[in-house]
Amino acid sequence: MRLRLFLWAGLVAFVIDQLSKYVVIHLMDLARIYAIDVLPPLINFRYGENRGINFGLFDGGSEASRWILIALSLAVVAAATVWVVRRPDPWHKQLFAGLMAGGALGNVADRLLYGYVLDFLNMSCCGLNNPYVFNLADVFIFAGALGLVIFDAGRDSKKAG
Repeated sequence: MRLRLFLWAGLVAFVIDQLSKYVVIHLMDLARIYAIDVLPPLINFRYGENRGINFGLFDGGSEASRWILIALSLAVVAAATVWVVRRPDPWHKQLFAGLMAGGALGNVADRLLYGYVLDFLNMSCCGLNNPYVFNLADVFIFAGALGLVIFDAGRDSKKAG
């Protein structure tokens, strides 16, 4: 029973990520035209191929680094799955862990299919021009990790008090 919400959250995150990439990159033809202004400057689509991790860090572009990043992502998903199975945590932790795992698997799928992660979201605001692009998998990973940190921090402070 504990695993159900984790699995559903992961599946939904994975499908939304992959569907969004397919629509924006292929159907909207972002891979060819490279830029679509949606709600400038707040939301824009910019084509990106990320061979590293977030913001292009560790972008060596080698086959070895690609497979190392795939292995690391799968290790994170495996660790999250084991954690969910072993801990009787509330539903929201299962949800956040599932979002993180689904996002990680979305980026793994890209690395397996294309050799890199497809990025397309660019957000700028208030006179600050953000040069980086990301995708919904990154959003799910960040939201899931942040949710886990916030709820675990809350649990630890209750134990201390």
